[in-house]
Amino acid sequence: MSIVIEILKKNGIVVNGQSPSDIQVLDKRLYDRILSHGSLGLGEAYMEKWWECEDLGGFFYLICRARLEDTVNPLQILPHIIKARLFNHQAISRAFNVGRAHYDIGNELYMKMLDKRMVYTCGYWKNAKNLDEAQEAKLDLVCKKINLKSGMKILDVGCGWGSLLKFAAENYGAKGVGITVSQKQAELARELCNGLPIEIKICDYRKITGFFDRIVSLGMFEHVGYKNYKTYMKVLAKCLTDSGIFLLHTIGGNTSKVTTDPWIDKYIFPNGMIPSAKQITAAAEGLFLIEDWHNFGPYYDKTLMAWHNNFNKNWEFIKEHFDETFYRMWKYYLLSCAGAFRARSLQLWQIVLSKNGLESGYDSIR
Repeated sequence: MSIVIEILKKNGIVVNGQSPSDIQVLDKRLYDRILSHGSLGLGEAYMEKWWECEDLGGFFYLICRARLEDTVNPLQILPHIIKARLFNHQAISRAFNVGRAHYDIGNELYMKMLDKRMVYTCGYWKNAKNLDEAQEAKLDLVCKKINLKSGMKILDVGCGWGSLLKFAAENYGAKGVGITVSQKQAELARELCNGLPIEIKICDYRKITGFFDRIVSLGMFEHVGYKNYKTYMKVLAKCLTDSGIFLLHTIGGNTSKVTTDPWIDKYIFPNGMIPSAKQITAAAEGLFLIEDWHNFGPYYDKTLMAWHNNFNKNWEFIKEHFDETFYRMWKYYLLSCAGAFRARSLQLWQIVLSKNGLESGYDSIR
């Protein structure tokens, strides 16, 4: 018990203290659970009301800023590392797991939590005053970065509810194909894109066929897995025309890893993994030339806080489909991630790639 208290105190967190980012311990078994199960135990204990914190985002900002994850007993994560080395957790046979576990839990939740266009990736807050503006600015930024023109055919890998394709069709005259591993996403995307030259497919990226002038992937690469990064790049290079442009929008990690946080893996994104810059460049080598690399990770803190505010504000409607344990789990997910981006433990990268290098060069757009 004293070890945990001392470590937290050393990094600005007082057990049962007065600051909003201090934790209030309601069950003293929490200390042993943290020492024996690390981040998984901490998250599960919160779900079970063993502890509270007024400002979860601030708490995780301090945890991540102090890099307390580096103090975890290696024996706690060793089984996860061994499994990751031995098995391909993102194989085709498991590709649809995250769709069922995360995206298929109900469109109603996402309709209440996200912006009016239902964009489930980081917004672009440079000149935005609210979430709707930030997400529209992000979609427009993507279209500008890939130099999208009327009549071009675009592929959206991990298209969500079709927000990017719909925006591109309505504002740039593009036509497109979107793929998702979520049945419910596909159903609503088809409804939202009805009447536009857009096709939505339920499909793993390894099954993509055809040729496209432009390819985008927003927030999907986190589901690919380090064993498949090269395959992913090969598939997209094969589908992109020689003069085409590919934009990869992904959360990024500061170091190369082969596993994800155990709590996130169990409760939020099964089989997910955050790539590092080294892993991305190694996968792209020999297939793509990097034209531009844009980091706006701090904007994800603002995006996640906006999602949490919407989630909290609309809980009376959302709770018709979920219980209080889900409420605490989802709150923990959104605010712990917000704290991690605030601490710069996680990044958000938009990477523009071409197959042979754009002959006239590339003008970076911000």
